[in-house]
Amino acid sequence: MEWSWLLVFILWQMMPPSEAAAIAVGGGVGINIGGRGGGVWVGGGVNNNNNPTPSGPSASMLTGAYTALQAWKSAITDDPLGVLKTWDGLDVCSYKGVFCSDAMDPSNGPSVVAIDLNHANLQGTLVKELSVLTDMSIFHLNSNRFSGTIPDTFKDLSSLQELDLSGNYFSGSFPMATLYMPNLVYLDLRFNTFSGSIPAGLFNKGLDAIFLNNNQFEGELPSNLGNSPASVINLANNRFNGNIPSSFGFMSSKLKEILLLNNQLTGCIPQGVGMFSEMQVFDVSRNSLMGHLPDSMSCLTDIEVLNLAHNKLSGVLPDIVCSLRSLMNLTVAYNFFSGFGQECSKPFFRDAGFDYSLNCIPGRDMQRPQPECSVIPGSGLSCLRIPSPQPLMCGALSGNLKPNQTSSSP
Repeated sequence: MEWSWLLVFILWQMMPPSEAAAIAVGGGVGINIGGRGGGVWVGGGVNNNNNPTPSGPSASMLTGAYTALQAWKSAITDDPLGVLKTWDGLDVCSYKGVFCSDAMDPSNGPSVVAIDLNHANLQGTLVKELSVLTDMSIFHLNSNRFSGTIPDTFKDLSSLQELDLSGNYFSGSFPMATLYMPNLVYLDLRFNTFSGSIPAGLFNKGLDAIFLNNNQFEGELPSNLGNSPASVINLANNRFNGNIPSSFGFMSSKLKEILLLNNQLTGCIPQGVGMFSEMQVFDVSRNSLMGHLPDSMSCLTDIEVLNLAHNKLSGVLPDIVCSLRSLMNLTVAYNFFSGFGQECSKPFFRDAGFDYSLNCIPGRDMQRPQPECSVIPGSGLSCLRIPSPQPLMCGALSGNLKPNQTSSSP
């Protein structure tokens, strides 16, 4: 996400009409509100407002930033777009991609609050000196060629809210420093080569978005997955194995998208999936999930994309799934379903996007050869069901499940 221009707009809206505002653009945006030397800055370009470099407390803070940024510049080995040509002199607020503000502590003057070097095609490594930028709330480096590991000293970035390192060549284990950033709400590590397991502490943080897809993470998903308050979780295209944790059903009702596709997950789809009444995307395709679909799927009233393809699911695809009012695309191809209900046969539903090819449905085209359907994988698997003599009522689902979870909690 690109928040730099939003930050500029917010600061501009906060200016009193009586204040003199000078706007300077040179590879970015600089805003200076009159009344103090230095004032409020959003940098990233050339400082054209003729104000002197701040003195006093802010001077030492910006001197520390200068030392850190120069150390990082020395660790960048290729800059084909010439982004770092502006990274000279003590005025770090004029560096391209570096943004300053005095909003954190007006009495101290400006400090570096954001670095946005997305799509700069820079090659190099991160340096521990960057951890002195304790007022920085945004650090965006997506689509570059950075490699190596994330310095442990990054845990000192106490103001950081958004960390986007996607689309690089970072490696090593999960960067534990992120767990010590108290204000982090957006974590994007996708499209790197991180490996090993992911820590349980990740799902205890107040993150709203977790993107770990397209790495080499492995092992079982932490059992406390359901503790996360995130609205988006993407763990796709890794090497996770084992079952989807049963705690998955107790996650925040804010969850709108979860993508677990292309891993090595086994077992059942948890019954608690139906608690996500606001979920819009549920993709568990290309795993080895087995058993029947849980009845609670009828509660996914906002679901738009439901992708269950390339698993080992079986049974009859129930009408309750095809009746979901918001569903735009349902993919169950390459499973072992033996049939589907009348709702799934209706033309208006099939026009929305319904792929049921390569299953075991009699009388339908493009199904598996009969020998493949003679033995159904996981036919003896017993998936947890909600015991009830009456049809499932979505409003009661939480009441049926949560007491068990509460009683087993430490």
